[in-house]
Amino acid sequence: MRRYYFDFRDGDILAEDEEGIELPDIESVQEEAARSLVDMAKSVVSDNSDSSRWHRMVVEVRDDSGPVLQAKFTFEMDQTRH
Repeated sequence: MRRYYFDFRDGDILAEDEEGIELPDIESVQEEAARSLVDMAKSVVSDNSDSSRWHRMVVEVRDDSGPVLQAKFTFEMDQTRH
């Protein structure tokens, strides 16, 4: 199995994956990237200290040869009532 590294980007903040995980195929990589984006979004929404209402999150996947996949998720929250 090939080792894939999942680097996370939230706006200008980049967290590089130093360990990686072994996965059997590109479909498994896509599923893991999607799950990671969901976890990132949940974390941002539950973090009450974050005053930003717009987020662009990216999972950049690479292997030992270089970039493999990029998954992106953008959302904006507009409050219409207090």
